[in-house]
Amino acid sequence: MNINLTLIGQSITFLAFVWFCWKYVWPALLGVMQEREQKIATGLQEAERAEKDLELAQRKAAEQLKEAKAQAAEIIEGANKRANQIVDEAKEAARSEGDRLKAAAQAEIEQEVNRAKEQLRSRVAALSVAGAEKILSVNIDAKVHDDMIEKLAAEL
Repeated sequence: MNINLTLIGQSITFLAFVWFCWKYVWPALLGVMQEREQKIATGLQEAERAEKDLELAQRKAAEQLKEAKAQAAEIIEGANKRANQIVDEAKEAARSEGDRLKAAAQAEIEQEVNRAKEQLRSRVAALSVAGAEKILSVNIDAKVHDDMIEKLAAEL
C-alpha cells in the first residue's frame, strides 16, 4: 500500500467527518449551548428581581414596624392622658365631697351650738327666776319671764 494513497484517503475521510460535524453536530451543540446560556441569563435576572423584591419587602416591613411602634406610642400616650384625667376627676370629686361633708358638719355644729344656747338660755332663765324669787321672795310667773328673756335675747 502506498502511503500517499493512504494519506489522501485519510484526509478525505477527515474532511468528510469535519463537514458532517459542521453540518449536523455543530448546530445541535450550538443550540444546546445557546439554550443553556439563555436559561442561565434568565436565572440571573430572576435572582436579581427576587433580590430587589426581598429588599423592597424588607423596607416595607421596616416601615410597617415603624408605623406600628408610632401607633403604639400614641395609644400609650392617650391611655396615660386618660388615666391622668380620671385621677384628676377623682381628686375633684373627692374634694367636692369633702367640701360637702365639711359644710354638713359645720351646719350640724351650728345646730348643736344653737341647741346649746337655747338650753343655756332656758337654764339661765330658770336660774334667774329662781334667784329673783329668792331675792324677792315672791313667786314670778315663768311664762311672762320666758317672754321677757326671749325679747332680750332677740335684742342682743
